[in-house]
Amino acid sequence: MSIKEMIAEHPDVAGNDNEALTQAVKHAMYGAAITNSCADACLAEPDAEDRAECIRRCLDASDACTAAYRIGSRRTGGNVEAIKAALSLAITACEACHAHCSKHDDAHCKRCATMCEEVIRDCRAALDAM
Repeated sequence: MSIKEMIAEHPDVAGNDNEALTQAVKHAMYGAAITNSCADACLAEPDAEDRAECIRRCLDASDACTAAYRIGSRRTGGNVEAIKAALSLAITACEACHAHCSKHDDAHCKRCATMCEEVIRDCRAALDAM
């Protein structure tokens, strides 16, 4: 099952989905999971006390990505301003998360930083297409 197919099958979309928004929704959905998992992995690191700000930023990014994919995947009506706000919030939160995770050498933070880059890129593209 793909999110693209799900959105395209919505009666209000009728097969004419916004490709950029669909891509942003997909990566925000993945971003929510990856950033949440990274926060948990940081908690398990020996220097977890020193990672408080990184953990906070990962959790903020996870919540922002969750809002972006949930609001962005709703196609009934057209609350464009709410979609734009959610995408912008995901960008801001992922930029902050990326800044902290990029400082760490462990695999989970590297993966999280890469995921944040994808979310930022795709949410910006969706905003440009709206």
